[in-house]
Parts: sequence; structure tokens; C-alpha cells
Amino acid sequence: MFKTASILVASLATALSVNATTMTRDNGAYIGDNQNSITAGDSGSVLLQDVHLIQKLQRFGRERIPERVVHARGTGAHGVFVAADDFSHLTMAAPLAEAGKETEVFVRFSSVVHGQSSPEYLRDPRGFATKFYTEEGNWDIVGNNLPIFFIRDAMKFPDMVHSLKPSPVDNLQNPNRFFDFFSYNPSATHMLTQLYSNLGTPASYREMDGFGVHSYKFVNQQGEVNYVKFQWKSHQGIENLNPRTIGDIAKSDFNHMTADLYQSINAGNFPKWDLYVKVLTPKQLANLDYNGLDATKMWLDVEDKKLGTMTLNRVPDNFFQATEQSAFAPSNTITGIEPSEDRLLQGRVFSYADTQLYRLGANHSQLPINAPKNQTLNYNQNGAANYGNTASDINYQPSRHVLAEEHRSSRAVMTPVSGTVQQIGIQNERNYYQAGVFWNQLDEQGKQDLITNFSGDLGKVQSDEIKHIILSFMMKADQDYGTRLTKAVDGDLKRVERLASNL
Repeated sequence: MFKTASILVASLATALSVNATTMTRDNGAYIGDNQNSITAGDSGSVLLQDVHLIQKLQRFGRERIPERVVHARGTGAHGVFVAADDFSHLTMAAPLAEAGKETEVFVRFSSVVHGQSSPEYLRDPRGFATKFYTEEGNWDIVGNNLPIFFIRDAMKFPDMVHSLKPSPVDNLQNPNRFFDFFSYNPSATHMLTQLYSNLGTPASYREMDGFGVHSYKFVNQQGEVNYVKFQWKSHQGIENLNPRTIGDIAKSDFNHMTADLYQSINAGNFPKWDLYVKVLTPKQLANLDYNGLDATKMWLDVEDKKLGTMTLNRVPDNFFQATEQSAFAPSNTITGIEPSEDRLLQGRVFSYADTQLYRLGANHSQLPINAPKNQTLNYNQNGAANYGNTASDINYQPSRHVLAEEHRSSRAVMTPVSGTVQQIGIQNERNYYQAGVFWNQLDEQGKQDLITNFSGDLGKVQSDEIKHIILSFMMKADQDYGTRLTKAVDGDLKRVERLASNL
């Protein structure tokens, strides 16, 4: 696998006449590995000592003022989540403590790549971010309408987005740029396949599912740990635009998703989603025949458990004050829920919170849309737009004058680690097969639409080498899929088959 990837990289570099230069950090220090984060062993967490990763994510989060770098085009609504049962045997999380328990929520739907004023019919993953205002703090599920992602390591997130965004030279989005990037990243095969299906163009925010994408940990009062993945399942069903209908929307209403959500809620037609979770013990996770912590993978054939139902019943009084100032981050967890060792999630836990600090300021959690329902106490102080009322002389802990205690049940669960500090990719990548599973679940019309959608962009790629590498990924996923896409873009079928055989 690694040998084949090296051959593809070398041949592509030759074809593009690339001049080799040494990458450095901003201080001029050489970068030893720009592909993989430093982890504690093969399955361990990403380490804070990975200065390059942290600086890369910090710089990336500060590229835009004030528009979000990703998820810029968004629409929000208020609502309520009602738990279906008592799930305290799985987690200490407050919203899941008893059947019928109600928790206020705010949801922000969005497009990922396109800008703040972009048409809502454009092909793009859709953000599905939910903030639970619990009595023990705010919990955010920050996900998308697709269950997987393009990459598995946060090291590549800025590069991926740069390739998908407009060129810094002419400010135009260009398939030649992002397929150049993806030709080096076969991990994107599954995501590209789902994105170029009709799921990439939802008909409305109400008629799409949402996914947490990453795996998290549920921790119960006894300290028992299970790994989980979240999914929001729409009561309204799933409806998408397709190559035959998208043109009508493009001619009539480029705000159709926002308009539909607002009109439905204002008319009393409140959209609902059930929250489901897949649960695996650490042993079950380890026994999967793929890496269960890989964000490019779904957990196949794992039972769903219904946790509750969310109803959106009120639009914001002011779009900017709520939707635009809402700040979501995977680091916003509560007692009973922790991040897993997923490498992409580990980077997002830092990056999203850091981006909000930059975009909205150090005191953005004091804004009404972000403020938790319970009282906060942590001795963070000052900073721009701080409208607190601190009257105590004690702004430190511990103190013999003010008793501020830790919540012992909220300590991080103890997770065994082994191996050595390393900077290499995950083992057992299996980049292609789940894309093939998805392809074979589509009906014939869905397959034809995927080929039409995908070939529309891939056919614009000028580099013959890049085009055939991308085709080989799809051929490796499924022969019928690869063959049909190759023919649609006038590729060399024998060449694609030869490249795929070496993957």
C-alpha cells in the first residue's frame, strides 16, 4: 500500500513538473511530517507537543474576519430535545438521565465550503450542529449530513479546505485544484462517493439526516466506557435535488433551504429528528475489521439505539445575534461524554474552540445564544466584551477563603495506552471498500445520478494523471462504479484497471 502510494505520488510530481522545496513552520523550522499527527501509540490520543499541528490549525482558524472559514452559510432554529428513556447505565450525561426529560437546544444548519452569500443548492456537505443547554453545561454535537469525512487526520484539514476554496490567484473554485489534492488522499474515496450522490444536494434542511461523524465515549457512574456514534434521523424523510430538478431551484430561489425552514416553523409545521446512537464496547471496537476510530468509516451492521426526539419550534428573533454568533465546538462536552482517540476529532477539539475565540472573542460564551444555563466558575477573567460582575478578590483556586471544588465524577476516564510516540498513518486504512458498499446500496437511478454529478466535475480536470488516479480509487471501490465513471469522462479503462490493481 505505502509503496504503491509512493509510486503514484512520484509519478504525479513528475507529470506536474513540481520543484521540490523543504516545508517549514512560520519560524523557519523544518517540518518532518505534514501528513500525520503525533500520537501516543497506534491507538492513543494526539499529543500537545505536536507544535506543527497546533500552529497549523491556529493559523487556519484565523484566516477569515469575520466570516467563518467553513460553515459560513448557515440557518438556525431553537427547539427542545426529549429523552426516550433513562440511559444512565450508559452515560452520566444530564439530558439522558430519565425518560421524558426535556432539554432546550439550538441547531445551526450550514453549508461547509461555500461562502456566506452562496446559493443553497450548490453541492456541499451540510453542517448539522446541535447545542444542548443542560443543567450541567452546554453539550455540542457538531456534525454533517453525511456520516463520514474526506480525511482522517486533522493535519490535512487546512490543506483540504484550501483546495476546495477559491484559488488565491483568481478567486475561482476549480476541480483541478481539489482533485489534485484528493489524488494524494485515497481516504476521500468514500466521502467523494456520497457527496457526488444526490445526498450532496439536499432539498431542505428538514429533509436530511445528521451525523456526529466521529466516535465519542459514553462514561457511566461506575466508570464503564463505551464508544458511540450519533445520528439524527429526520421524521420528514430524506429528499434531495437531482440533475433533473436542481436547475429549477437554481432559477427560482437560491435561499430555498433557509426559506423552507423558516416558513415551516412559522406555520407550526415543526420539524423533528430522532437521535440514535451506535454503541460498541472497547473490545468490540478493537475487533472490527477496519479502524473504528477512522472518521472516513461508518460502523456497519451495528445496532441503533434511540435516545430521544428533537423538535425545532422557534426561529431566532435576530439572525445575527443567534445564528451568526452561535459558537459550536466538539470540545463542548459534559460529564459522561468524552472525545475518543479519533485523530481528526482530537484536532477539532482544539481547532473549533480556538477558532471561536478568534472569531467572537474570549468572552463569546457570555453571549445569550452561547451562555450555559448553569452558573460558571473557573476564574477566567478580563478580555474584550466581558460584561460579568466579579466582586470577589479571589480569582484563583485553591483558596482558604472561597471553597471552589472539583467535580470528581467529571475527571477524564482512565484509558490505557501503549506503544511509542509516533508520527505515522493509521494501520488497516481500507480506503475503498465502504464506498463500494454505498454504491451497491443505491438504486439504478441513484447510480446514474452519481455518475452524472461526479463526471461533471472530474471531466473538467486537465491533468490526465490526476483524473486517472481518482478513477482508479473508484474502480478499486467497485468495478461497475469505476467503469461507468471512467466511460463518462472518456478515461482509459485499461489504464484505470492497471492503476487500481496496484492499490
